[in-house]
Amino acid sequence: MVMLNTIVSVDAWSRTVTLLTSRFTVLWFVCLLAGCHSANEDKNSALPVADIEGWPRTFSTIAGEVTLNQPPLRIVSTSVTLTGSLLAINAPVIASGGTNANTAVADQHGFFRQWSTVAQERGLKPLYQMEPNAEAIVSVNPDLIIIAATGGDSALKLYDQLASVAPTMVVSYDDKSWQQLARLFGEISGHEEDADELIRAYDQRVAHVRQAIQLPPQPSTALVYYEDGSGANVWTEESAQGRLLGDLGFTLADIPESVRGNESQGKRHDIVQLSGEKFADGLNGASLLLFAADDTMISQLKQNPFLSHVSAVRNDQLYAMGLDTFRLDYYSSSHMLNQIETLFAASIR
Repeated sequence: MVMLNTIVSVDAWSRTVTLLTSRFTVLWFVCLLAGCHSANEDKNSALPVADIEGWPRTFSTIAGEVTLNQPPLRIVSTSVTLTGSLLAINAPVIASGGTNANTAVADQHGFFRQWSTVAQERGLKPLYQMEPNAEAIVSVNPDLIIIAATGGDSALKLYDQLASVAPTMVVSYDDKSWQQLARLFGEISGHEEDADELIRAYDQRVAHVRQAIQLPPQPSTALVYYEDGSGANVWTEESAQGRLLGDLGFTLADIPESVRGNESQGKRHDIVQLSGEKFADGLNGASLLLFAADDTMISQLKQNPFLSHVSAVRNDQLYAMGLDTFRLDYYSSSHMLNQIETLFAASIR
């Protein structure tokens, strides 16, 4: 019995030692791997970040300074107005907010029609329409978020929430031309050469069109006519529309002080609102250039009995600049140049 117990005890001890040895071996191996991993992590964390010439870059915005350590690769635009300028310079914009879908100016995603084909080709993801959605923005893992400072497409109310996720830049567009925006976005994205080349080619196009057209009777009134016929917004020389017309040789008619309201579109200086009894008095140009309009809008204006005495209406000097000209980016400006060249080609006037 003693012999049997001894044999059993020895056998049990052997199994125990084998088990402990096996477990020790596994633990030692795991610890070894962990040690190596930790050492590698420490080594990697100690490595300096590779220097990229010209970076980091710091930009001042109305919400404070934003520093980008390297060119962004996943830009999200919360402003459909700003998205076109990003696309035009080949910036890596991956997603965008949109406006109301399926309208005269926007496609099924709420993207402006003047660049919706480009957006489709680039695989631009639609995030939402009108109302900014923080969850949708964060879901695409941006490394830079761009917000408009003002306007109906501003997501400024989400700034604090978005800035905690990725670098977030607040950009004003109501005081900048698309060229200024293109240069700014070129600096932000590292696509300065794309922006410069785009602007050079565009300036050449403007110069060509100026030489190729015969102007309608001057001065001109440039306006957005209200569909209900109750008034209009008239572009001033400070507007992007007014500046482009000036570059083409147009002269904008002075807007009588008697028809100016106390304030036009808040603090904006690019338009003057006309309405009420003195509406017609503000349309004093020898020709009327209708923006955000096609020939249908011209017909509507002609049928307004309160404007029948206006000189440009009587002389049939009314011209539609195109449906996509309410906000001018590179694409809509290019379309406007095409429209002006067609309407006022010197050879057919």
